[in-house]
Amino acid sequence: MQNALQTRVDETRNELIQLVSFKLEEEEYGVNVLKVREIIRMPSITRVPNTPHYVEGVINLRGKVIPIISMRKRFGLPEGENSSQTRIMVMDMEGELMGFVVDAVSEVIRISESEIQPPPAVVNSAVEQECLSGVINQTERLLFFLDLEKLITQDERRLFSGMI
Repeated sequence: MQNALQTRVDETRNELIQLVSFKLEEEEYGVNVLKVREIIRMPSITRVPNTPHYVEGVINLRGKVIPIISMRKRFGLPEGENSSQTRIMVMDMEGELMGFVVDAVSEVIRISESEIQPPPAVVNSAVEQECLSGVINQTERLLFFLDLEKLITQDERRLFSGMI
């Protein structure tokens, strides 16, 4: 009985998941592809007064107003100029759409869940520790797997809902 249970656990850990990888500064991050609704080029963003420093403003995406968050500012990284590679990742955050500005979107990668290692206690990254679901060690690179649901608190989501 124990072997059958262990086999089932091993099989679930070997499930394939897809991540969208993106860059901020020199580091690479990944989020579950199922959270990503679309990836768009930088449109003009309408500023909203009295919002947290990391909120760029809002955009109108096909008739829907979406709050836009600068991942650089959210992680305390220095502001950089937007380039031709800068993108907004429109994500589904518990039924609400939110846009996250990233330096570049790299690729969609398929990995086994068993490749995701627990995050180390101290990570040399600007990311808040509780937002890290794990680290993926691929041959040439390390990829930080983010849980965006933990990046934006319930109170912040309510604030963003009030913006639109």
